[in-house]
Amino acid sequence: MGELVDALEELDRDEAIRAIVLGGNERAFAAGADIEELLEATPVSLYSGRRSDRWDAIRDVRTPLVAAVSGYCLGGGCELAMACDVIVASETARFGQPEINLGLMPGAGGTQRLTRAVGKAVAMDMILTGRMLSAREALQLGLVARVVAREAWLEEAKRAARQIAAKSPVATRLAKEAIDRAFETTLSAGIDFERRSFYVARASDEASEGLRGFLDRAR
Repeated sequence: MGELVDALEELDRDEAIRAIVLGGNERAFAAGADIEELLEATPVSLYSGRRSDRWDAIRDVRTPLVAAVSGYCLGGGCELAMACDVIVASETARFGQPEINLGLMPGAGGTQRLTRAVGKAVAMDMILTGRMLSAREALQLGLVARVVAREAWLEEAKRAARQIAAKSPVATRLAKEAIDRAFETTLSAGIDFERRSFYVARASDEASEGLRGFLDRAR
């Protein structure tokens, strides 16, 4: 996680990078926490180790993150995918928060992000029973954005990232922040945030170029 955060923060500082793909391998995106490490941990060591700071750092990445998921995406791995902005999944993907099977519960945002993504009923079912979702179920429930054939998962994630990268970096970052705000505040406060963000987007050079280009093509 430390290496991942360092890499993401370095990429986020590079203005030339407009989207980031985060992926595992064909067998698993990430299977969760190190069980041996958790067994040896104490509440004090978990707190003093500042593990939560790493998750906060991922949340603070301004560049859009695309998760490329194949195979198992469980526990902390599922929480990591949900911390990204767009999830592209292979048809082989399986999503779950199975911490309950170890006498634990999600601790890196799983109870909050999963509930917002799939609703209370399904989140309760998954977290309390350890049930996993197939890629198609995750798509139907709104957890993932795209599901593709098993041989195309990484390329489709890159394609989504290229689509994002082709847009205005100011607009995409502002839109990302506004969508995140929708899950963290009231409707009226979210609309106020959106409105102010729109004004900032309009002030960008990309917006002026895009508007002029549209009018030129329409004439």
